[in-house]
Amino acid sequence: MLAGSRVLLGVTGGIACYKSVDLCSRLRKAGAEVRVVMTESATRFVSALTFQSISGNPVATDLFATPAQSAVEHIWLAEWGSVAVVAPATADILGKLAHGIADDYLSTVLLAFAGPALLVPAMNRLMYAHPAVRASLAALEGMGYAVLPAEYGHLAEGVSGWGRMPEPPAIVERLQALVAEGRAPRPGLPPPAPRDLAGVGVVITAGPTQEPIDPVRFISNPSSGKTGWSLAEAARERGAEVTLVAGPVAMADPPGVRVVRVRTAVEMAEAALVAYEACEVAICAAAVSDFRPAAAAPEKIKKGAQDGLELHLVRNPDILAAMGERKGRRVLVGFAAEAGAGPEEAERKRAAKGADLVVYNDVRRPGLGFGADDNAVVVVGAGGLREALGPMPKRELAHRILDRVVMLRRGQ
Repeated sequence: MLAGSRVLLGVTGGIACYKSVDLCSRLRKAGAEVRVVMTESATRFVSALTFQSISGNPVATDLFATPAQSAVEHIWLAEWGSVAVVAPATADILGKLAHGIADDYLSTVLLAFAGPALLVPAMNRLMYAHPAVRASLAALEGMGYAVLPAEYGHLAEGVSGWGRMPEPPAIVERLQALVAEGRAPRPGLPPPAPRDLAGVGVVITAGPTQEPIDPVRFISNPSSGKTGWSLAEAARERGAEVTLVAGPVAMADPPGVRVVRVRTAVEMAEAALVAYEACEVAICAAAVSDFRPAAAAPEKIKKGAQDGLELHLVRNPDILAAMGERKGRRVLVGFAAEAGAGPEEAERKRAAKGADLVVYNDVRRPGLGFGADDNAVVVVGAGGLREALGPMPKRELAHRILDRVVMLRRGQ
């Protein structure tokens, strides 16, 4: 039942966390992929290296330790997981979750996590009986968290009582039941993205290109790359192995995505076509310059006394057409940024270049398109398909486009 699941294992600073090593091992043996998030206190009991060795993945501990564990990375982890379990769950983490406090890596990940989550409390018997802890557990169950209650048994302080962490086999069994239930996300949270692109290679081009005139001038356009970034992040959420070939944009690399930075259309074509060979889906969302100067001046061109400047332009490679020529069984999506022509031009482009879909985008609409966070488009496909989408946020729009990609892959 856990085969193929993506389990977020939260480990907090209780003496029972030594059992979590065995739990991690059992989850792996059950076929789950496991990523461990530890509190600082937990690392005092069991080293992060131990969990890294058992899980086969890096262990998250410090929200600000490295660029790979940044304030954005926790969102990626939350989106990656299909189910979460916190074992042991101390009074501290229970109180934080119950009151929406996010002040370390684990609490931040859990508050951003929208899927089913199992809490396994373990602590001193007097702490477990405290009204504040009981109130936290009741509140969390009311929010939709599953709770595997602590057991009666011998505790670390040498006495017996309620507060002992259940054994790993019981936790695995409860987690399997939780997955089988198909429990909905907690009330008020959006459902996690479907994993309908799991393991699928996807290459996406994004942003503008810059075609040098001389060392300080170039031909370009206002593309911000936001649409391509949204597509890359949405595809990653759906389980794809994403390569993002990006022109010069002022955005950080999205976590969990392989990013290839380029500048010119020629560089973008070379990088995208290399990635294309190993992919099953290609989305050409970049605003590629159609032309470039035949030769860039080696030094800055001085205006001097001349009244004008003539540039000899040559055509850039057509990335979408090149992909269409060797498309095979891939799904190929292009974009058409227009300022006058309608969706009919997008259909002409789709047919001429061998694409499955072309997304028509009228860049003249105020507040939409280039540089904006929202957009409205028309998805054009074979058989007269015309699907108007938006206005809506570009992230939501990306998922709607990927819905179409998934349908094509299924032959629908």
